Amino acid sequence: MTTVHETDIEQILREIIDPYLEADLVSSKCVKSIVIKGSSASINITLGYPASGYHEKLRQNIKSKVENVEGIDTVNIDIATQIVSHTVQKNLKPMPGIKNIIAVASGKGGVGKSTTAVNLALALIAEGAKVGILDADIYGPSQPLMLGLSGPPDSRDRKTMEPKVAYGLQSISIGYLVEADTPMIWRGPMVTNALQQLLKNTNWNNLDYLIVDLPPGTGDTQLTLSQQIPVSGAVIITTPQDIALLDAQKGLKMFEQVEIPVLGIIENMSIHICTQCGHEESIFGTGGGLKMSKKHGVELLGALPLDINIREQADSGCPTVVSDPESRSAHMYREIARKLAATLSKRAKDFKGMFPKIEIKNN
Repeated sequence: MTTVHETDIEQILREIIDPYLEADLVSSKCVKSIVIKGSSASINITLGYPASGYHEKLRQNIKSKVENVEGIDTVNIDIATQIVSHTVQKNLKPMPGIKNIIAVASGKGGVGKSTTAVNLALALIAEGAKVGILDADIYGPSQPLMLGLSGPPDSRDRKTMEPKVAYGLQSISIGYLVEADTPMIWRGPMVTNALQQLLKNTNWNNLDYLIVDLPPGTGDTQLTLSQQIPVSGAVIITTPQDIALLDAQKGLKMFEQVEIPVLGIIENMSIHICTQCGHEESIFGTGGGLKMSKKHGVELLGALPLDINIREQADSGCPTVVSDPESRSAHMYREIARKLAATLSKRAKDFKGMFPKIEIKNN
């Protein structure tokens, strides 16, 4: 009878490449244990990013290869997820109740940033993460409409707010605190103060990711975020056309200057899909997002279509990922969410919160 060792199985796992980490399972430290008992192999895999929609495919891939090892009859594979905090700006540390803050930004308005942000947040939930969204656009909040929520948030102590929840997504927005048709005629300092209060006075419940839907541009809100809020990474939303790319590059450069890593670029409205015949047409041009990603050495996380269903579903308060989870667009959002989270998982971890606080008391 052939004797199988753990190193034999490990060698096989070295040949299996995780498409989101772009590395093999062993070198990416996803393999936590390999146990051989007789003709049975038990393998424990732990991913550092949410990917429940990918687990079964990974399980079958591992199983098919390990079962071919002579002397192995049974293969048991356990796949788990462990999401940790990652490093933020040098002078800051992660906030209590939030492991990672991810900023979603665009250089200009009208590129579908908010719609992308909410679908991205819901896609991360669908993949198994606990997620919140902060609507940081004080002048033009849109998340209440997209989530079908309204009215002021609850407060248990009259000092802090409970996030409003829809589809498992925790959220806060200035739109919950004012009437929908009330203009916010505030100067910069008032806006930045409001952003700080929305973030810090909300009782976020054990989030893996907080998505911050930023207003377009590189103004006061973005500066406050980069200097005073611990951000693990940023995502840039653009369309393929040159004018959008020009402004998107300014946003990318801003994050680089304040030492917030850009995790990737998402090209929105990449193609238009005709509702009558299904014909696909590149209304805003092609290849802009890919060209920008290569120029700046940043990953292109994916491209999304200009689809009337995405707009209608967001306007109705039930975004695509939850209203039509089996649609092509919903699968695109989930694929992008996995790539985004996996890219973040490869960055340096923050260990500050893992150590106990030591207090010295005089008796």
